[in-house]
Amino acid sequence: MAGEFLEKLPPQELIWRLPPTFDSLEEERRHRKERLTAALRLFGKFGFEEGVAGHITARDPELTDHFWVNPFGMSFKHIRVSDLILVDHGGKVVQGRYPVNEAAFAIHSQVHQARPDVVAAAHSHSVHGRALSALGALLEPITQDVCAFYQDHGLFDDYTGVVTDLEEGKRIAAALSDHKAVILRNHGLLTVGDTVDAAAWWFITMERSCQVQLLAKAAGTVVPIKHDNAVLTHGQIGNDLVGWINYQPLYDQITREQPDLFE
Repeated sequence: MAGEFLEKLPPQELIWRLPPTFDSLEEERRHRKERLTAALRLFGKFGFEEGVAGHITARDPELTDHFWVNPFGMSFKHIRVSDLILVDHGGKVVQGRYPVNEAAFAIHSQVHQARPDVVAAAHSHSVHGRALSALGALLEPITQDVCAFYQDHGLFDDYTGVVTDLEEGKRIAAALSDHKAVILRNHGLLTVGDTVDAAAWWFITMERSCQVQLLAKAAGTVVPIKHDNAVLTHGQIGNDLVGWINYQPLYDQITREQPDLFE
């Protein structure tokens, strides 16, 4: 019976979600701004705010030494596309009504300059990221998900106060190197990606991986994944396309829940 039913169904083409392509720079710019705003709303939903700390940036597709970023002092939970500001290579707000977070410019400008492959970067003072950063420790290969970061994240093993100096931003970019993420000791996490979606996903799953590591090690002796298997798993789940794909359900959730973000 089941076979007869299936035979009567019209043939259907499966829908695969992949990163979009664009017909114009303006269309791509709008897309990046929308994804940036959605990521900020998700960070607010997940409790990644700590006062005015935290920022996500997206490189402009035309003015590639400029980036879009959330305004200083505005809650992640309230940001709309129209609130985003465009900042040039010197830290000047060239579009938008609000000032830029000085730390956001000091860190992100240097990351974007050092990594032309990076479209977006995310940094926030999330709880478990800060907790692990206080240990000055890297993530260990103890779960499948954390293998996305295996041999693919760095440690900025220093703390000198709030980052407002471009030289400090350069040192953070150097610690990031060619990885997707860096743990800033006594500070928090920073992730990057070739799309806003990937950078946001890496931050979200990195924060959760920090939580898992802290919980597991507090409970007892962890059983690590063997090196060869961790390398294999990184190859399966650690690229930016996989990050983009993993992020799509979260994007769908936040845009249905909070459609005002597109304003």
